Amino acid sequence: MPTFFQLLWKRKELMPLVAFVSFAGFGAVAASVYFLFTKPDVILNKSANPEPWERVDPSKPQKLITINQQWKPVEELELLKKLSK
Repeated sequence: MPTFFQLLWKRKELMPLVAFVSFAGFGAVAASVYFLFTKPDVILNKSANPEPWERVDPSKPQKLITINQQWKPVEELELLKKLSK
């Protein structure tokens, strides 16, 4: 039974397809790991902190690319936070 590399060497037209699929898979894993370790709104253990959005800094952009974003506090939310604490 031929191995994967022998089959790939025999059918050279599959090499670009395997390369693109491998690159896309690696990119998806890399992006997942990046967001897991750098973004505070991505959590694994929900029972340890049931409200993780309370620790998100609103002045720090959460998107990968942010263009001309300015943050202003919502008065109703600030009032609700003060009342609930």
